[in-house]
Amino acid sequence: MKRRTLLQSGSIVLTLGLAQLARGATILTVRVWPAPEYSRVTIESDAALTAKPQFVPSPPRLAVDIEGITLNPALKELVAKVRPDDPNIAGIRVGQFTPNVVRLVVDLKLPIRPQVFTLTPVAAYQHRLVLDLYPTQEIDPLEALIAQRLKDGTPAPAASAHTGADPLGELIARHVQSPPDKPASSPASATQSIASSAGSTAPAGQNDTKNGTDRLIIIALDPGHGGEDPGAIGPGGTREKDVVLRLAHLLRDRINATSVNGNAMRAYLTRDADFFVPLQVRVQKARRVQADLFVSLHADAFFTPDPQGASVFALSQGGASSSAARWMAAKENKADLVGGLNIKAKDASVLRALLDMSTTAQINDSLKLGKTLLGEIGRVGKLHKPRVEQAAFAVLKAPDIPSVLVEAAFISNPKEEAKLNSEEYQNQLADALMRGIEGYFSKNPPLARNRVRS
Repeated sequence: MKRRTLLQSGSIVLTLGLAQLARGATILTVRVWPAPEYSRVTIESDAALTAKPQFVPSPPRLAVDIEGITLNPALKELVAKVRPDDPNIAGIRVGQFTPNVVRLVVDLKLPIRPQVFTLTPVAAYQHRLVLDLYPTQEIDPLEALIAQRLKDGTPAPAASAHTGADPLGELIARHVQSPPDKPASSPASATQSIASSAGSTAPAGQNDTKNGTDRLIIIALDPGHGGEDPGAIGPGGTREKDVVLRLAHLLRDRINATSVNGNAMRAYLTRDADFFVPLQVRVQKARRVQADLFVSLHADAFFTPDPQGASVFALSQGGASSSAARWMAAKENKADLVGGLNIKAKDASVLRALLDMSTTAQINDSLKLGKTLLGEIGRVGKLHKPRVEQAAFAVLKAPDIPSVLVEAAFISNPKEEAKLNSEEYQNQLADALMRGIEGYFSKNPPLARNRVRS
């Protein structure tokens, strides 16, 4: 009798287990991350989701059937999460398509290249279904940067018999000698077209002083983390991604108001809002605008609240300069896992191979830049280490751009977290970084680029 009761109880437990499995995943939360370069929709659940996407070109929309779930309040929130100023998404509709399938329809403002993929649990996240919506027509960052400079008051170059009256094209041509390598999946930019159509070159500055700026001195600023990846979080709840973006904006203002030997400087941000950028893409962006320097901005963290002070890191071809530097590089290199990199994207491995070509010259220049920055930062705050540390940071692997990573302070230290939130300290730090950049160029003038003529 007892054996029969136990068997019946076991049968009930088994039936409940199967019913629980059949229920499928539960949607926990949804997020929308708008940006000019791409918009991301993230659906987080307590189990892996199976999705079937279909892109409809006219009018442009992406339909995604998510199997094994029912519509719940968390999923319905997607409709209200779309901002009116989202560059890519016009709106989102959700509905129960069949008893076991929820259909999600993303109405788009322009044609896109969708990437739909899943991510396994990592850090604070459970399972994620990600919709990355890339515009089919990419913005040329170098063209946009120079166009903005013209708008801000750079004298327009005189028209020539070769170029006509196109000040933007002429200024781009003066900036570029040859374009950096780009992944095969990226469309050719207007900058490349201008450079490749040239038949001859002349030394920079030969006839340029009377026609305006010879070329822009471009500083790539890389605010760490962003979007799905908050970075380190201080004891008071301060997120690294927020403080470094504010610092980047302050430094951008200073760079844009500065010139070097008569050449205007311009800052280019790898992200200028709260969205995720993969590590290799950050480097690729700097190379596309042919940046003269690359400065990645971060806020350090440790397991205890005691460590304090700023640090500057450069790339290492060999081992790390210390165990702390090795640990730091490993931590920062995990940003792609948290932020959500689509490792199945066709150009991911190509891009990694392309950028894994560090050179001795690049590292030596990076150490010079780092030493100058460290000296200036030490004038406004405490240094964690008095020398530039080195390790294998993925974000510092541009083979042709001096690159450093600045840890502004320990966000895990309550006092330094307060400093990072202080407008006064942020301005002092931005001033110090600006002095460091100017100091580097005073001893290492930017290389002249050849003017391109048709």
